[in-house]
Amino acid sequence: MLKTPRLASVATLAAVALIGAACAPTDEADSANDKATDTPSAAAECTPDTLELTTDGTLTIGTDKPAYEPWFKDNDPSNGKGYESAVAYAIAEELGFSADEVTWVTVPFNKAVSPGPKDFDFNVNQISITEERRNAVDFSSGYYDVRQTVITNADSAIAGATSIADLADAKLGAQVGTTSYTAIGEQIKPSVDAAVFDTNDQAVQALKNGQIDGIVVDLPTAYYMTAVQLDDGMIVGQLPLPEGEVEQFGAVLDKGSSLTECVTQAVDALRDNGTLDQLVEEWLAQGGAPELS
Repeated sequence: MLKTPRLASVATLAAVALIGAACAPTDEADSANDKATDTPSAAAECTPDTLELTTDGTLTIGTDKPAYEPWFKDNDPSNGKGYESAVAYAIAEELGFSADEVTWVTVPFNKAVSPGPKDFDFNVNQISITEERRNAVDFSSGYYDVRQTVITNADSAIAGATSIADLADAKLGAQVGTTSYTAIGEQIKPSVDAAVFDTNDQAVQALKNGQIDGIVVDLPTAYYMTAVQLDDGMIVGQLPLPEGEVEQFGAVLDKGSSLTECVTQAVDALRDNGTLDQLVEEWLAQGGAPELS
């Protein structure tokens, strides 16, 4: 288990590079990226003049509200601060858009990955690439490698857990529709049904109130919650990767979108030129969080 010190500001938290979850490609990550889209391998012509956009001349990007740190800063996706905001603007620049040619729209998490027409060109909201979701939407290649993590309070019954078996009787919670919620049922498999929340803020409040024993979230969010949102928060540990697979966040697009290949090319370019690694170092917290056996 890991006790995370309370930080004076989010800026301090974000200053340290994330260890163990960097976006540099690995063989596994490359394999995941190859599955992210079914578009042709030939380079598409990707310029503002050729792209089929939701609004002519404007790149429309979606995310949820509130927009959580450390992925966004001050609940304002348009300021370019926070990892996903910075990635979104870097993708826009790769596609030939200036910052003032980007507009943001609010899209609830579940709506972003549900079937049906979208009111955005692409969406960034810590959405993991899964085969089930790819039945309803398109994904770019992955822009961040994810680890699911269990957090709690220092006086919790699961504070000393070192294995998944130690969580067998825990009441755990996660945001609805997320791979964090899926991980509770498929990896941890506690005897008590998981609690589901519309937002991570609601999960944090439930933990403060003693309604749940812990929360499952991605690792950077775990660092933020334990250092900033909880008075005595701590990281219990990271869940093993299921069957050794790399989980990745990807940009979401409408199913069959003509933009999918272009956004994928932009993400791949940002990975290849080191931009994604630089943004991880700038915006995401670090730590040697223990592994749950």
